[in-house]
Amino acid sequence: MISVRGLTVDLGSARVLDGLNLVVAPGEWVTVVGPNGAGKSTMLRALAGVVPHRGEVALAGHQAGSLRRRQRSRLVSLVPQNPVVPEGIAVTDYVLLGRTPHLGPLGALGHADVAAAHAALARLDLLGLADRPVTTLSGGERQRVLLARALAQGAPILLLDEPTTALDVGHQQQVLELVDDLRGDHDLTVLSTMHDLTLAGQYADRVALLAGGRLAAEGAAAHVLTEELLARHYHARVRVLNEGGRPVVVPLRSAAPADLP
Repeated sequence: MISVRGLTVDLGSARVLDGLNLVVAPGEWVTVVGPNGAGKSTMLRALAGVVPHRGEVALAGHQAGSLRRRQRSRLVSLVPQNPVVPEGIAVTDYVLLGRTPHLGPLGALGHADVAAAHAALARLDLLGLADRPVTTLSGGERQRVLLARALAQGAPILLLDEPTTALDVGHQQQVLELVDDLRGDHDLTVLSTMHDLTLAGQYADRVALLAGGRLAAEGAAAHVLTEELLARHYHARVRVLNEGGRPVVVPLRSAAPADLP
């Protein structure tokens, strides 16, 4: 569903991605991890066509370079880490923005667009918040609104940039369980980025470790989230435990704390 070969992105004089190769199968959930500045968010933005890039990118069997912006948006929906939400916009109106790639020449919403937005609101249990301004919602509610917009967009590929940022542990679990349910219900292919290594290992089918703009490792979470690899690329001391066949990453203090008086 996603095929990337030699993906390279330069931002100014800095090379952020350097010849990245990655394949995501239909229906698969791949999570990309890596230290700050590794190029994770830039990778998603390149796939969505937000930043210029070089290399070959294929989306749902289409060469991305041959797609117009609207065509690309029908294949890929991006939920950014810090989305721009117009001040005062209501939940329903924000979700309807996801229908933009499907609008006709006059840009008027049709019955199908309204129905798609309503279905997304219902699926994510947001009908009771439909008239609320998005900016007044809690973090968990707001994240559901972002997912509803992406679902209304109707794209088969969902790109999630740090979907659990600023959420407490309960809402983190709820959001990721919801993504997994949506993936099954709507035949979505999910490519996400995450800072929380344990959550990445718990939910993704496969994990890719990005470092310095290049792919350092990929595969099952237990093979990528190892103490050796995390020490090498994160410069961190961790203990990796096994919970039901999935890795749990525990940071370790570098030294024992001083005795308190």
